[in-house]
Amino acid sequence: MKKYAILFALTVLLISCGSKKEVPSNKVNAENKNVAQILKDSNTFLITEISTDKTYGLTPENAVEVGGSKEKEGPRNERRYLNALTGPNGEAISYFRAGSCCPVESKNGLMGYAMLDNYRVTWENAKDTVSIYINMYDSGKLKAPVGFTIAK
Repeated sequence: MKKYAILFALTVLLISCGSKKEVPSNKVNAENKNVAQILKDSNTFLITEISTDKTYGLTPENAVEVGGSKEKEGPRNERRYLNALTGPNGEAISYFRAGSCCPVESKNGLMGYAMLDNYRVTWENAKDTVSIYINMYDSGKLKAPVGFTIAK
């Protein structure tokens, strides 16, 4: 019964997005698919690189791919990723999940699609919050988005 409810909700969501809207395929990260994530500790991923792509993580078309949904670790992996980030000058960040959005093509999602999670991120003295889009269905090479640094 739960599967039918999820299927119904996803169908309604896809229909409500409008038929003229293209579903992003996340092909930007195609060369980095199915990458195993490395833990720095149990609550943080090891990230060693800051992206030079100004869209990485900051647009639904180029979402961060943390994986973990098959192992029921998806939400935890999202937090592990965010815990690895700091503000532009090394400030501690705070974040909250603003909700799901943006269907994307995914072999690991329901019926070939997955929903991204949108997190709003801020730090002390930030002028505004920043949206980071995260895909917990697919796994790719993790980097910090432009404007962020990596936690020590």
